Amino acid sequence: MSVGTKHRLARWPPWLSRWLGYRAIPPPKRPEYIVWLWSFVGAFCGISVIQAVFGQAQYFISRGVPSIVASYGASAVLIYGSIDAPLAQPRPLLGGHFIGALVGVCITKLFHLLPTEERFQELEWLAGSLACATSIVAMQVTGTTHPPAGATALLAAVNSDIRAIGWYYLPVVLLTSTLALAVALLLNNIQRRYPVFWFHPAVSIPAPVSPELGGLETNTQSKTPAESHASIEIPKQESTPPV
Repeated sequence: MSVGTKHRLARWPPWLSRWLGYRAIPPPKRPEYIVWLWSFVGAFCGISVIQAVFGQAQYFISRGVPSIVASYGASAVLIYGSIDAPLAQPRPLLGGHFIGALVGVCITKLFHLLPTEERFQELEWLAGSLACATSIVAMQVTGTTHPPAGATALLAAVNSDIRAIGWYYLPVVLLTSTLALAVALLLNNIQRRYPVFWFHPAVSIPAPVSPELGGLETNTQSKTPAESHASIEIPKQESTPPV
C-alpha cells in the first residue's frame, strides 16, 4: 500500500482497529522500562495461556499432546520482546510454524518407511537435519521466515512425544500460533503497537558489518570523512499503518 493511501483498517472503529495495530498517528517511542515490562508480561501470559489450554484440557491430554511445543519459547522472544522485527509479525509467526510442522512431519513419515524402528533411530539425526534445513528454504520461498519455526520442524523428527501424534501436530501448531498471536495483539497494543504489518513477506534486515570484520571502513578508506558520512544511507521511518 502506497504512502498516503488510506488503510482499510481506518474505516473500522478505533476501539477495534487499535488492537489490530492500526494508528492514525504513530505512537510515541516508549521508555525502555515500559518495553521491558510489557515484554515480561506478554511472554508470561502467552506461554501460560498455551500451557493452560494444552496442559489442562482433557481433549488434548487424552491425545497425548505436549503441554507446549518448545519452539514457542523462542517465538515469545520475538512477538513479545522484539515486536517491530519483520520476522516477528503475524505472517511469519503463523506461516513459519505451520510450514515447519508440515515439512517436519512429512520428512519424518518418509523416514518411518524404513524397515525397522531401530533403523529409524539410527537415522533420526538425518531426519531432523533434513527437516530443519528444508523448512528454512520453504519459509524463504514463501516469505514466512520465522527462526523458531526451524525448531518446530526439528522437533517433529527428534521428539518422541511429537512423533507419536503424527499429523495431529499440524492443528496443534496452528492453534498454538493463534493463541500466541491473540495474546500479542491484546498486550502489545496497550502501550505499544503490534503488528507493523500483516501480509507483507517477512524479510531479514541485515546488520551493518563491523569495521574490524571488513565493514564500512574498507569501502571508504580513500574517501574523506565528509564524503564517507555523506555516502551512508539512513533509512527513513515511515508512519504508514500495518498492511
